[in-house]
Amino acid sequence: MTRILLPLCLAALAGCATDTRVIERDLGEFDLKLGTAPTRSMAQGLVAPTTAGAFHGGLDLSHASGWYVGQWSPSAGISADHQLELNSYLGYATQPQSGAPGYELGLIRYSFPEVQSWDRNEYYAGLTLDERRIGAALSDAAGRTDSTLYLDLGRVTPFAVGVRMKYAAHALEAPHLLPGGDQVRMFSDWSLNLSRPWLGIQLDLSYTDSNLRPHECGAYSGMNAECGEVITFRAERLLF
Repeated sequence: MTRILLPLCLAALAGCATDTRVIERDLGEFDLKLGTAPTRSMAQGLVAPTTAGAFHGGLDLSHASGWYVGQWSPSAGISADHQLELNSYLGYATQPQSGAPGYELGLIRYSFPEVQSWDRNEYYAGLTLDERRIGAALSDAAGRTDSTLYLDLGRVTPFAVGVRMKYAAHALEAPHLLPGGDQVRMFSDWSLNLSRPWLGIQLDLSYTDSNLRPHECGAYSGMNAECGEVITFRAERLLF
């Protein structure tokens, strides 16, 4: 069943309630950043730190050679609703130069000291050439493996439409049992996003779906908000 969502968003930057701070220090060939907001995303944005509680923060240390290391805590675990989480990462990235592509390789470790069964590793890579970007990630968690591919084609002519695609495959160690005796061990999902500015308004059209049949959606635990087909249109304009 296809669902179509048509929200109209009018976003105003003035009076933003979120207080985020980032302190940056130049230490010779090193660059140190401390802050309450994530300062880095990996694999061309495919792997991005999140926030899950009122108290969060981290540090990022990068070298002129391209190496970087850091740790980010989306939640300090102070409230009962959120567990303490520590994301530690190490990677290497280069910028595109003289027609040569830039690339990135790295590893991030998601640690939950209070619930160690949630711990997982994620390996990621990215490639940038002009406006085109490719990102890939492989996540190894207890009971499952998830692999994701991200493709950003930039602005595609003749209508200068931004095109972004994402595809993921998920493998469960133990099959998910469904009523009637059916089971699901592997499934995949995908998303397509088209965007274009028009008269000061940002227009976004997205489509998401998976290969699961409607009666199998009880086993869905992928990257999209819902298992079945969803089409979403959004128009956003900054008032200030």
